Amino acid sequence: MSAATLQEQTGRPVHHVRTRCRACGGSSLVRFLSLGLQPLANANLRDPAEARDELRFPLDLYFCEGCSLVQLVDVIDPEVLFRHYIYVTGTSETIAAHNRDYARTVVDLLNLGPDDLVVEAASNDGSLLSCFRDIGVRTLGVEPAINIAAVAQEKGVETVTEFFGEQTGAELRRSRGRARAVLGNNVLAHVDDTVGFLRGARSLIDEEGLVIVEVPHALPMLEKLEYDTVYHEHLCYFSLTALIRLFEAAGLRVVRVDRQAVHGGTIRVYGALPSSGRRAGAEVVAMIAEEQAAGLTSLDRWHRFARDVEAQRAALLALLAELRAAGKSIAGYGAPAKGNTLLNYCGIGTDLVPYTVDRNPLKVGTWTPGTHLPVLPADTLVERQPDYVLILAWNFADEIMRQQRAYQSAGGRFIIPIPSPVVL
Repeated sequence: MSAATLQEQTGRPVHHVRTRCRACGGSSLVRFLSLGLQPLANANLRDPAEARDELRFPLDLYFCEGCSLVQLVDVIDPEVLFRHYIYVTGTSETIAAHNRDYARTVVDLLNLGPDDLVVEAASNDGSLLSCFRDIGVRTLGVEPAINIAAVAQEKGVETVTEFFGEQTGAELRRSRGRARAVLGNNVLAHVDDTVGFLRGARSLIDEEGLVIVEVPHALPMLEKLEYDTVYHEHLCYFSLTALIRLFEAAGLRVVRVDRQAVHGGTIRVYGALPSSGRRAGAEVVAMIAEEQAAGLTSLDRWHRFARDVEAQRAALLALLAELRAAGKSIAGYGAPAKGNTLLNYCGIGTDLVPYTVDRNPLKVGTWTPGTHLPVLPADTLVERQPDYVLILAWNFADEIMRQQRAYQSAGGRFIIPIPSPVVL
């Protein structure tokens, strides 16, 4: 259901503004970057006529001077964002390989067998849990998007269609018993009640179990200028420093952290019950020191980030305008949420990039929110052979360029927009 429709039918506001930090409860929140009024990044239009009802909300980043958590204060009703979803994890070769390695890591770490249960919150189309199932481990998914949960069920991955939180965790413990691991991949940032989510996960694990979350890391976001990872679904932008505080508030101890390359730089954080006796590894202490040295806990450093974002926008627009003035044709690749943040912040419409392409069948045949670029099938690039392709899904650039060798062999060139525009 769209924001406009829900607001009209229920009479309740779909947007509210927080006044206190999610991690420390403090009110010392300082805005350092505004990306303007933006549509919801995954709210693709099914018909151009829907543009007249398209709602926009502030997309601004705040820094908590009390605990350094970077976050949004503008919160959109999750019923709008997640009940009908168009992002699926199963369409990327990169993520498929990542999931297989992830499952093997957890199975080996906890010595999991056929009697052990792994629960994933926000399990999407069941791609990760399928890897555990294939190894012989029991699985249960919890996914609020009805259409995506149905895809998982078709794969044979049992899925409960609910939002995960403190109450859901307690209910699953009563009905399903204890889990050896509760996973949350790229979901913790989506949750307004972060501590409640982690408490729900804690209530599910057994004494030796682990709560494992993967989140985009604020360090590469800062250093590589990944501002397009900011959209209304992502309420928090985590450093390990801030995550430790959140885990502790939920009754968990961070005992391990792994770096992952996906999504522009991700960390996988492992939390255990304090009574388990597990202690933080040396890599946890080292990453906290690294974050402090890089300025993640400094408001001044984030102000510099904002200035660099403005410079990137100017450089990208200048490049696209120069190419168009020279008579060159440009298409986009991908219709990811991050791409929609970039398109709307930079003001890139069909005058500069007439269309984009995507492999996700749920997106093909739609129009991007705000900028209204038509989303066409990926093989359109070879058919139309534009001079340049702006890779909006730049976190999968290597995979995309490998898949589009025919386009490149015919003379096509790629533009990577982040951290500064580069032509390949």
